[in-house]
Formats: sequence, structure tokens, C-alpha cells
Amino acid sequence: MSGRKDREERREERLRAEEEAAGGDRRRRLLQVASAAVFLTAAVVLVLIVVNANKSSGGDASSIQHVDTVESLLHGIPQRGLTLGEPGAKVTLVEFGDLKCPVCKAFSEEVIPPVIESKVRDGSAKIEFRNFTIIDAESTPAGAAAIAAGKQGRGWQFIEIFYRNQGNETAHYVTGEFLMAVAKAAGVADIARWNRERKSTRILAEVAKTTEEAEGLGFEGTPSFAVSGPAGEGLEALGTVEAGALEAAIDHAAG
Repeated sequence: MSGRKDREERREERLRAEEEAAGGDRRRRLLQVASAAVFLTAAVVLVLIVVNANKSSGGDASSIQHVDTVESLLHGIPQRGLTLGEPGAKVTLVEFGDLKCPVCKAFSEEVIPPVIESKVRDGSAKIEFRNFTIIDAESTPAGAAAIAAGKQGRGWQFIEIFYRNQGNETAHYVTGEFLMAVAKAAGVADIARWNRERKSTRILAEVAKTTEEAEGLGFEGTPSFAVSGPAGEGLEALGTVEAGALEAAIDHAAG
């Protein structure tokens, strides 16, 4: 009996080792996908920051622009809360962002649209925005306002319009007036409700919670991405990557 018990214990140890090795291989493959274009990503981000730095300062509540561009990008795609795409999509791409972050703005204009058109619109994936507030104290009310807009099915319109009207990173432009102008441009129907909810303890706590989640995943900057799908093991961190790598990660998570 003792020999049989020893064999069973060795077999269990071998199986555990094989499972750990498989998990390690999975993580390595995912990291390879995420970092496939790391040098290109750095170059793209640098160019986008320079381009956006040369644009107007934004943050003007009296002049909200690019509403039609955002409506065209999102037209016909279902959304719930801050999740854009078909609820039954197999893969979820999560963006951890800060509405005051200029790199997030650049991604929203140049990197995210191709992902929406190629993967979200056809139902292959859905994309969820989660707040990761790292810029300054104004990042929290901005993120809370986006969540409140999402309660009325206009969260992604709010996010994209905010980014396209974003002010200078160090400017203090996130006022009630500016947020309301963005909400109205985003098509939020009940502004009084939105105004109450964006200030609520529950929604402010949600902003703090997703920020803690991003830190727990080891993220240190925005935007950072993670992906989950049937071929994965829960929510797997990607970091900051460019559009092609995001699409490849979605395909990889789908299996």
C-alpha cells in the first residue's frame, strides 16, 4: 500500500508541476503578444504626445467640439455602464485610464478607434473603461462623471468627448460647468440625476476601487490594458500597448 501511495503522491506532484509549467507558458505567450511592438509603441506614444501638445489647450465649457466624430465612432454599438460592445462577446478588453491623461487622449483618438472598428463592432470583443486616477485631484470627479453618464447609457460618449476636449494636463479646468457641458454634448438625458450621482459616495468609491485594482495588477501609468477571454486565466495584464498588439491579445484570449 505504501508503494501505491508513494506513486500517487509522485503523480500528483508531477501533475501540479505540469499545470504550473502550462500556466507559465501561457503567461509568457501573453507577454510576448503584449510586447511584440514595444519599440513601436514607445515611438507612437511619443509622436502622439508631441502632436497633442501642439493642439489647442481645450478645457473650454463654452466650446465642446468633435461630438459628431464621437457619435460616428460609437454609432450602433451597444453599451452598458462603461462597457462598450455586445454583452455576449467572448473577450473583454479593459482599459485603465485617467480622463486628464494626455496619453490616454492620444490613445482615444488614434489607437482605440481601430480596435472598436475591427473587434468591438463585429462582436468579437467588448471594451470596458475603468478609472485609474493618477494625474491630480480633478481626475476623480472626472471619472465619477463618466460613470454617472454610463448609468444612462452614454458613458463612452462622455469619455470620448471629454478626451477630445481635454485641457492641459496641469490646468484646473475640470469644473462642474465643464463636466456638465460634456455630459450634455454626450447626450445624457437626465442631467439632474447625473449631477446627483456623480457626487455620490457610491460612485466616488467605485473610482477609488478601480484605481486600487489597477495598482494591484502592477500598473504604474495610463492607459494600461488587461484582457480576459475563454483561452485565458481571468483578467491578464498587458500594460501599455499599441493597436495591433491589442487586437492580437484579443485574438489570443479568444483561443
